[in-house]
Amino acid sequence: MSLLIWLAVRIAAAVALVVATCGYAITGNHTDVLLGAGSAVAVGVGVGLRGKSNGGPWVGILIGSVVGIVAAFLAGALSVGWGVIIPPLGPLAVGLIGGLDRSSLSGYRDVTRETFFVAALLSLGFIPALVAGDVSMAPLVAAFPLVAVPWGALLIGLISRRREGWDNVRPPRLLVLGAVALPVLMGLLFGFGVVREDVGLSGIAEILWIVLILIISLAVLPLTAFLIGRAAATWLRPRLDVYGQLAAYLRVMWVPIGGFALGYLTIIFLFAGFYGTLERFRPGSFADAGAGLADWVSFAFFTALAQDYAAIVPVSAGARMLVGFHLILSVGWALVLFAAVMTSIEPKLARIARRHADEDADSQTLEDSQ
Repeated sequence: MSLLIWLAVRIAAAVALVVATCGYAITGNHTDVLLGAGSAVAVGVGVGLRGKSNGGPWVGILIGSVVGIVAAFLAGALSVGWGVIIPPLGPLAVGLIGGLDRSSLSGYRDVTRETFFVAALLSLGFIPALVAGDVSMAPLVAAFPLVAVPWGALLIGLISRRREGWDNVRPPRLLVLGAVALPVLMGLLFGFGVVREDVGLSGIAEILWIVLILIISLAVLPLTAFLIGRAAATWLRPRLDVYGQLAAYLRVMWVPIGGFALGYLTIIFLFAGFYGTLERFRPGSFADAGAGLADWVSFAFFTALAQDYAAIVPVSAGARMLVGFHLILSVGWALVLFAAVMTSIEPKLARIARRHADEDADSQTLEDSQ
């Protein structure tokens, strides 16, 4: 249990960081950013905790971040109403899930399960923004994703039923009946001025306007979001598989990379002290010399990267010699340590490569047998 809690905290922190920074780059409205962050955290944690067969934590972070950024963009940048913000979010998440794991959507039952799962997460994610924003129709907004589950599942099933591996072509009757209830309910809410007081059943023009709004909100937006999400995830899936294979190599190289960074930073801080000491006892060795350690650390950092630092310039012979020695030591550290690390981890990398080759051969044999 503690491991699951810790994993959920890590997923939530990663998703919240991504969506909050992107959200504030889009809009300065705290409620809009909170809407995106809440949706992202709920979806990301929910998808990420379901295990490797359904994506794992990294896929949860990816899907949650996409959903949260889209929510913040719709609410903040476009400043559209709830009828445009909510409908595409669930199908977008379902499309991403289905594109990354095609086996998860093989029939109406699977689609209904995934749609309900995502809708429940979105309803939970909306709550902080609805409370903070003091939304007048907060209960209706929070319940809308759940009410729209049959309708969304029916739409997704109708456009997915011709795909290979689909179990049944005809949708279940209960699903159809539940789906019909949503447009009827929304039509009544619009018609009697519950959703918008300026729109009602007062003429043919208003009725046609309500029908157009319902078609866009309940059909065009969800279908477009699902197709975009599924296409993007299908394109990403083989590329994410490559990163999954690279993860094994990165785990082997993590400790050597940390050792290299520690040594590099040690050299930087050491020479920052040398530069400051030289300027202290030989004033004028550097033009525009800094007054504190932070200035010397910045100068040493750029020197280690062989980049000019405009704020401080070495002018004396001793300062130039010290800078040259620092540069030689930094480059030498990078080259020598890289060679030593590659020599030490080469056997481990070879074993990982053989294991991946065997796994690819086994999967190819399984596909040929099927």
